Amino acid sequence: MSFYTVVEFGTSFGISTVFLAAAIRDGGGGRVIGSELHPEKVRRARQNLDESGLGDLVEIREGDALVTLRDVEGPIDLVLLDGWKNLYLPMLRMLEPRLRRGALIVADDLDIAPDDLRPYLEYVRGADSGYGSVEIPLGDRLEVSCWHGRDGREREA
Repeated sequence: MSFYTVVEFGTSFGISTVFLAAAIRDGGGGRVIGSELHPEKVRRARQNLDESGLGDLVEIREGDALVTLRDVEGPIDLVLLDGWKNLYLPMLRMLEPRLRRGALIVADDLDIAPDDLRPYLEYVRGADSGYGSVEIPLGDRLEVSCWHGRDGREREA
């Protein structure tokens, strides 16, 4: 049985979370750990997850994600970045030591706040970043990056 760990920055009302949890269930098991700053959104996300029958696969941590996600245990298989754009890079850098080699990082909404996203995109697209990264022109655009490691910091699959 597989066990996957998915981290979601910016849970909001839990719509993406439902899909992530369904993928975890269908993939053999694991957990989704999300973070949301606003208490009302956390309440609604939990309600949506419970109604979907997937609430047992998800932990939503309320508060500042740079605090609430600091102690997520790895290895991490997937990160969805869908919160404040200026926090994408600090969030990734915080989680990076726990990424499994081959982990995917999906950065949503590249068209929103492009100046805030510039440091993140320069980082994941950099030649020595440890990532292979590509823009996907769907909706407000996505950046999908795959962690392959660098300087001996990669995790085994």
